Amino acid sequence: MPERRRRTVRDLRRTNRSVLLRRLYFDGPLSRQDLARETGLSPASVSNVVSELIEAGLVVEAGSVESDGGRPRVLLKTAAGYGHLVGVDVGETRVMVELFDLELTQLAKADLPLGDGGHDERAVVRHILDGLPAVIEGASVDPASIIGVGVGVPGVIEHGPEAVVHCQTIGWDGVHLERMLREGTSLPLFVDNGATSLGQAEMWFGAGRGHRNAVVALIGSGVGAAVMIDGSPYRGAAGSAGEWGHTTSRVGGAPCRCGSRGCLESYVGATALLERYREAGGPAGADEEAALAGLLADPSDAAADLREDTAEYLGAGIADLVNLFSPEKIIIGGWAGLLLGGRMLDRIVAATAAYALRQPFAQTSVELCHLGPEAVAVGAATLPLAHLLDRGGDPAGT
Repeated sequence: MPERRRRTVRDLRRTNRSVLLRRLYFDGPLSRQDLARETGLSPASVSNVVSELIEAGLVVEAGSVESDGGRPRVLLKTAAGYGHLVGVDVGETRVMVELFDLELTQLAKADLPLGDGGHDERAVVRHILDGLPAVIEGASVDPASIIGVGVGVPGVIEHGPEAVVHCQTIGWDGVHLERMLREGTSLPLFVDNGATSLGQAEMWFGAGRGHRNAVVALIGSGVGAAVMIDGSPYRGAAGSAGEWGHTTSRVGGAPCRCGSRGCLESYVGATALLERYREAGGPAGADEEAALAGLLADPSDAAADLREDTAEYLGAGIADLVNLFSPEKIIIGGWAGLLLGGRMLDRIVAATAAYALRQPFAQTSVELCHLGPEAVAVGAATLPLAHLLDRGGDPAGT
């Protein structure tokens, strides 16, 4: 019984630390009085926990404000320099490794093209392990200050004792990515689907902030989505929820990289879209981003027709999300999604309206990601950040 009581008190203390730390992180600067009022914790509990967080270096004073008839209230905020976060985006053509402070200000970046090795898992692991020291040394930070490394990858992530990745489109079938990375680094690792991590970042810091239900669509060379329900990602029974790119847009349609036919990705993903552009007479080019920008600016009738088709397919795909989930927002992200949306968002929204049920569509807005084309790396960095906040600033969870 005494051991159970000790464990319960410890867990309650950690919960209180997490509640206060999250409030300060997302809404600070706040005073102790603000924290007590907004969290429902007693002033004594707030004072004790804040003292612990200040002593740990996680929270610092940030000036003061006048109070009604009393002493000025000291404001508190999380300390940006407490530690550092690494976000890794395993993309279609490159691995991006970025280093951030606790407020997700980028301090260093390593852009590592995949080259001829493609998505061979050993090549990807080598790129990640090469990128880690590059950003740590590039920002001149102590490796001991790294809170964790978040890795965003395509496909289905099997979360067990270690993360295992399944992604048909790049030929990964049960890749023990976390185990392979641990052979080359002792830093804490957090692996998740890239679209899911992007979704978390957009809900915390971007277009989804202040909302609880949204779908964040990631459109790059391939297509994915994060379904955010009550502020958290919906993963489904097998962790594969959000494979929006492999919903069927046309029965018996164009071949998809996954081995099926008619998937949405085979009509709006950049790789498939640019292949159709080349077949219509567009120029061949190795750089997908430049080629897609060229398609969007091409005045030819063939390019215009392809743009119209793409807007309709994408709008119909978004309408499926509206009809299935009735979110407050659909947020379009990814480098290709931002290019497409930046040029023809009005046409995409019009197509969505044409295919969606009127009532849920009227409750939904469609807009672009606020965090930019490199948002997957930012999202990946939120994985160790979430771990830190959940544990009240104690990454070991004790």
